Formats: sequence, C-alpha cells, structure tokens
Amino acid sequence: MIHHLADRESPAADDYLNEALGLEVPELEAGREHAHNAGLPRIEVSTAQGKFLQLLVEISGAARVLEIGTLGGYSTSWLARGVGARGKVVSCEFEPLHASIAHENLERAGLSDRVEIKLGAAQGTLERLIGSRGAPFDLIFIDADKRNNVVYLKRALQLSRSGTVLVLDNVIRAGQILDDPAQHGLQEADLRGVQESLRWLREEPRVSATALQTVGSKGWDGFALARVL
Repeated sequence: MIHHLADRESPAADDYLNEALGLEVPELEAGREHAHNAGLPRIEVSTAQGKFLQLLVEISGAARVLEIGTLGGYSTSWLARGVGARGKVVSCEFEPLHASIAHENLERAGLSDRVEIKLGAAQGTLERLIGSRGAPFDLIFIDADKRNNVVYLKRALQLSRSGTVLVLDNVIRAGQILDDPAQHGLQEADLRGVQESLRWLREEPRVSATALQTVGSKGWDGFALARVL
C-alpha cells in the first residue's frame, strides 16, 4: 500500500511542497516552459531539486561551480543563484539548440553574467579546463550522458580541491541499477555507466560518498553526493 501511494501521490506532494515552501521562481519556471516549447526533453531537475542545488552551493560556500549537462539552463539557473553576483558557473553542453535556449533563459532570469556555457563534447571541454590550470571548482554537478559518468568523475576530481562537492544525478533510474544492464537494450551503456560510477566512488580513496533515493515529480530516482578529501 505504501509503495502504491508513493507512485500515485508523489508528484502531487511535490506540487504541495513547491506551494508550501514558495519554491517556484517565475523567471525560472518561464524558462522551463520555454525549453519545453522548443522541444527540449523534459528531463531537467524538479523545482525542489533545483532549490536543493542552490542550497548546496550556498551551504558549501561555493563560488566556482562546474556543471556537466546544461540542457535548457534550468539547473544552471539554480546553481547561478547559489553562487551570487560574484560567483561563476561554467556549464558544458553538447547540443547547440540546448545551449541557445539556455542562453535565452539565463538572460530572462538576469543570470547570464555569472554563467559561461561551453559548447561541445564535455570530455574535450573538461580536458581543456584541466590544461588551462585555472582555479579549482568548489562544486561540480554531473547530469549528462550516463555512459560517460566515470570519465566525468575522473576529470571532475582533477578540477577539484580538498572540500569540493561532487553531485552525480540519476543514480537509481527507477530501480534499474539492480538489473543486469544487458536486459535494457538501448539503455545498456547508460545503466552500466551508472553502476560503474557508483563503484568508482566506493573505490576512489580521494572521495567520501553516499547516495540517496528520491521520489517525486521526476519519478523514482536518486543522486550520489561526494566530498573530495
């Protein structure tokens, strides 16, 4: 019965929390709608998850944030709100349309001056950031193609300092992490990437990590949270 109610009521509970806590930001919600109308996939974080990212940035005192996977700029906007006017968000996006929509949404939200979107394959962008030997990032949010999770985590570690916060999204995938990836056809590489990334977090001695399940308007999923030692 509890499982049934969670399936049925969790999106409504998210709506209730958004209203009860006043989480929605009109400019950001308008950007989300703009992205949907432009045909971008509806896979961005929820409103509550966006505010959670903002709070993580603020609680950790992060001034330099790296995001891998911009999409329409919804999570980017929450991260940018977190770093404040003096902070910086660098976001990696492969699809030109996504980057264009994100630029428009960040302009609408008055946040474009604190965000730099780097267009192109994330692996190449991360290699160039490593090569530039710039200041380390304080928080890194990874929400891109799951098959490359381990690559992104390894590069993120190279771009970090002691105390950097790593957030890896979509690690439960409606319970699919319990399955043999070979059972999931076209999703096999992505599921295998999630499982391998969790093993990497366990075995990498330079990080301390946990993972939490979530339920809500985004369904049954979760995220991994790590701190660089």
